Amino acid sequence: MDRNKTDHGNYVPAPLCGGEMIEAGQSVRRLCVLGGNGGGIPPRCYTAEAGSKLELTVIVLPGVSASIPLTVDLVGEGAEINLNGIFLSNGEDKVDFDITMNHRVGGCRSSQLFNGVAAGNARCSFAGKIVVAPDAQKTEAFQTSRNIVLGDSARIETKPRLEIYADDVQCSHGATVGRLNEEEQYYMRTRGIPEEEARILQMISFVAPVLAALPEYDETGRPCREQVTATVEAAVRAMAK
Repeated sequence: MDRNKTDHGNYVPAPLCGGEMIEAGQSVRRLCVLGGNGGGIPPRCYTAEAGSKLELTVIVLPGVSASIPLTVDLVGEGAEINLNGIFLSNGEDKVDFDITMNHRVGGCRSSQLFNGVAAGNARCSFAGKIVVAPDAQKTEAFQTSRNIVLGDSARIETKPRLEIYADDVQCSHGATVGRLNEEEQYYMRTRGIPEEEARILQMISFVAPVLAALPEYDETGRPCREQVTATVEAAVRAMAK
């Protein structure tokens, strides 16, 4: 880790968030799709006890405006949290993620991967904070926010933040906001792929890592990854028109 980010003197623990309890040894998967026939916004808070695991994916489809605050407290050794998300925003959509990951004890792991695409006059933001307490040694915490804007009017802001008060940790964050790669589009066009289809394929490829992390089937045995992938691809194609 970057020791310049280590601060032993200013740690003030926030109150425990409470919320949904992931009990010791429990493994929980959650999928929230906002838009279409999906469900609502996920719970605001999770608390993860020893040896538990939470895999949460949030997908925001075009036509949805939402503010999504999420706090996770890792309070038991060996807890693991994987948060993934996609937002596809168009028109006048406004989507804001505000995530806080509190590593309160050692030996835990968290990862965050959020990929977003904004077009039209959409306004989107991702604020992510990782807090590692002084006693939370052996923490592994990673956060990535990747974003693409289509056109000159859409806006995406990213605000990654690390607060590390322990020495023996592995933590990182990364955030990018860019445009579709024109060289890739040119390459595909030279292979006979129309420009619009090339742009669509780029966007689908961009969000694919989040979709790949979905389970093949949900907890009831119904197809999950294939169905959600088809929904996202249809939304991408609609945005490209």
